[in-house]
Amino acid sequence: MFLKMRAITFPILLLLLLLTSCNEYQKVLKNTDVKAKYELAEKYYNEGDYTRAKRLFEQIAPKYAGKPQGERVMFFFANSYYQTKSFYLAGYQFERFIRSYPNSDKLQEASFLEAKSYYQLSPKYSLDQTDTEKALSKLQVFINTYPESEYFEEANALAQELARKKQKKQFEIGKQYAKLGELYLLDFNVAAGTALENFVSENPGTIYKEDALYQRLVALSNLAFNSTYSKKQERVENAMDAYKALLKSYPESEYKKQADNLLKKLQKEVEVKDGITK
Repeated sequence: MFLKMRAITFPILLLLLLLTSCNEYQKVLKNTDVKAKYELAEKYYNEGDYTRAKRLFEQIAPKYAGKPQGERVMFFFANSYYQTKSFYLAGYQFERFIRSYPNSDKLQEASFLEAKSYYQLSPKYSLDQTDTEKALSKLQVFINTYPESEYFEEANALAQELARKKQKKQFEIGKQYAKLGELYLLDFNVAAGTALENFVSENPGTIYKEDALYQRLVALSNLAFNSTYSKKQERVENAMDAYKALLKSYPESEYKKQADNLLKKLQKEVEVKDGITK
């Protein structure tokens, strides 16, 4: 019987506590007492109830501008946005905090969370990378400014991840040009050759280097195979140079068999041009 009573009483007590908390929140929210709002906002913040804390901080932040508590309020306000995944607003509020309190003890953490807010906004590689660029810029500033920071390793890892995302987008554009070039659209082979050459030149350590070198070989080979007589010799030579570049960097390339087949076809093009058929 006692256990049954406990089982019934506990949910009722929990419900009453929730109702009391809700009533307290609504009452303070509508109140003009700034101090009461501040105290309750900090209470919610410390309890991890960032949604309620954020709304209260939003109301009182202007009231504390220029006051001793203003620094604390603005940081909590910005972090409440971050914790509730409102990353655009978090980035904006952390940026305001950094400008307003350049000597704050929280400056390093705010700078990291500002950069991380924009990192969270970075979309998948196939979409516009404006937010990725901004996040990379913010992360690089943080890395350069705080090399001894406890957040340094994480910031560096995030920056590398975003750099790879940018590289993948750039590589995929060149690869797509090469695919279109296989449909006898010669201008796309020219574009692929240029795009992939620039990609490798600008990103020498990229994980996509081998793929890019092979796709460039494919594009330049297709261009050579389908060229007019007057342009064939030069384009065959360019494609052969692309073959050499691939095998020089990757002697045991996973694409070696396909590359060797392309080289044989390119050599035949030269033989036919010179009037030697085998």
